[in-house]
Amino acid sequence: MPHPILQETVTRFDPPKHHYALLYASGGELIAHQNGNFVLTDDADDSVIWDLSGDTLTHVLGNTEMRVSNDRVNVTIDNQKVAGRLAHGPELLPSEYLNHIREHGWCCMTSILDPDLLEAMEKVGCTDRYAKREMDRGQSMLLQSPAIAQTAAEPVSLWVTRRYLGLDDVCIGHPPGLAIVDKDDGKRPVLAWHSDYPYHWGVPARGKVPPGTGATCLGLQRNVCISPFTKEDGATAFKLGSHRLDQPPPEEWGTAMQHSRPGYREEHGLPYGGPDADIVEAPGGSIILYDSRTWHRTGVNQSGKRRSAMLQAMIPMYILPKNDTTRAWKQMAESDVYNELTDREKREFERLMVHRFIGPGGRFAITGDSDLGRDSELS
Repeated sequence: MPHPILQETVTRFDPPKHHYALLYASGGELIAHQNGNFVLTDDADDSVIWDLSGDTLTHVLGNTEMRVSNDRVNVTIDNQKVAGRLAHGPELLPSEYLNHIREHGWCCMTSILDPDLLEAMEKVGCTDRYAKREMDRGQSMLLQSPAIAQTAAEPVSLWVTRRYLGLDDVCIGHPPGLAIVDKDDGKRPVLAWHSDYPYHWGVPARGKVPPGTGATCLGLQRNVCISPFTKEDGATAFKLGSHRLDQPPPEEWGTAMQHSRPGYREEHGLPYGGPDADIVEAPGGSIILYDSRTWHRTGVNQSGKRRSAMLQAMIPMYILPKNDTTRAWKQMAESDVYNELTDREKREFERLMVHRFIGPGGRFAITGDSDLGRDSELS
């Protein structure tokens, strides 16, 4: 039975009936078609999108066609033969997602993760198809499987993130991991209404961004739905469009700061969950991007299953990370799991995890690790 006071407005995204395709070279680079030529790139704009019909692959921006055999094609790039591997792509063009988030402050990339990658993420989190598997708590999730780094390096959502934030140098504000919401017991505190890092409006934290910062967006949240996101399963609740207000959520909705106090839920109940709030329902493997100023709260899991997601606070490089990410990157780079990443995934994960700047004396990484402080040895 639905919770009697949770009456959020639901926006539902069903599994797509059609996906575009991507082409990957051996190093994980994307094969694009630009100005009449094939090129290798890490940037997943519309030029890397292909449409498959039978055994014919057609580029979405022109009439270029290729025959596909065993999910492989061969192209010529700079007078060299390059083999391309056909892969799962997005439902919409990257530019369509970008246009939506620029207009509305959020977008849903429905079922964008490759199905095998989604299953690997379920296995790490011991949810959904792997709900009976025992979680390994003795080792960081990042080191248990390449899936978390591969998901962080998903190219289409990265391209949209960079275009929305207005620069290529975008980082993750904390080491990526899985957030798992258990069935609500009617007692535990709920992370109530707030805005994400670096704004931290409504959160009991220091160093909040002052309201009214203007047109420059200082952060974008990148939530990967590992489990299906539904109201019953505890999908995140939003006030969609609230980023335009450029101010904290109202206290009458119940902020994270208020609900962090011991006994607050017992005395005051759950935070606001009426029809002015929104739930975005989406299949597992979807990525929801939203402006970090957007008011939101943790959902209330009313099902008998655990709900899993991978949360990432994406920030411009000129914003300090919320937590040190370089140590996690270094551990990953020294692990066996790292060798399972493609060259592109390694490049992207390093760019996301190691915050760099140029100062007097050279190029540096923002880190507490003395081995990484002076960045001259890094690529």
